[in-house]
Amino acid sequence: MAEEPISAYETCLSMLREGDRDRYLCALLVPENVRGSFSALYAFNLEIARIRESVSDPMLGELRLQWWRDVIGGKARGDAMANPVAAALIDTMYNHALQPGPLLNMIDARQFDLYDDPMPDRNTFEGYAGETASTLIQMSVNAVDPQSASGTGDAAGHAGVAQLVAGTLLLLPTHRARGQIFVPGDILDACGLDRDGFLAAKQTDRIGNAVQGFIALGREHLAAARYSMEAVPKSAFAAFLPAATVQQVFDKAEKLGGAILEQPLAIPQWRRQWRFWRAARRGRI
Repeated sequence: MAEEPISAYETCLSMLREGDRDRYLCALLVPENVRGSFSALYAFNLEIARIRESVSDPMLGELRLQWWRDVIGGKARGDAMANPVAAALIDTMYNHALQPGPLLNMIDARQFDLYDDPMPDRNTFEGYAGETASTLIQMSVNAVDPQSASGTGDAAGHAGVAQLVAGTLLLLPTHRARGQIFVPGDILDACGLDRDGFLAAKQTDRIGNAVQGFIALGREHLAAARYSMEAVPKSAFAAFLPAATVQQVFDKAEKLGGAILEQPLAIPQWRRQWRFWRAARRGRI
């Protein structure tokens, strides 16, 4: 039996509280009439982002991604709506006339997560960020203020890349434990590192330089996002809230340098929560 939309949205919010606390805090700060829609989009992102950690084989992950493709395309077998995230997502797509294309692109991009192939270069990283973090921001704009969606693409694109750089910095020890590298290969090359050297975490100075180069990429996109957001109406700002802690992450990562591979970059929740609250009040990330 399909879960009622209201209950499904509540389940999504509960899932975020446990699995993606930052977006949970942001969902609490968005206008109440779109909180459920944001929760559904964020929970969908959480579901496909954590497939790698929940499967023992990449092919099992591929099957899960295909299931989500079938859900979004209306081809899922059985009662897909019994899944609360699927139910809330389909309801959100209907309520806001969201097109399936961007969501399908998010799924396709997440195939990269299932394998240990290194991120080859900055352009590829930016493309990956564009299909994941940036698309999530843009879909959120479509939910909260569809009239302004056509003018927020640049801001969403840059904010998403900056946000993914920050997210990658936070997860570097986890990625290293899995043998994954999301830091672009051309940045590693410029610092005299290869995949094995980075994962070994012994060349601290070179790793520190690579981290600084990666942060510089994030700061570049953060500056561009802030510039582009001058044209973003206040009604659409809620979609950009998750990027409000990006600078905070960059600042702390710079201090850690090469030690970041072994020393998790942790920022107290109250500090993150205060950043989100202040950003929501000021309308600036």
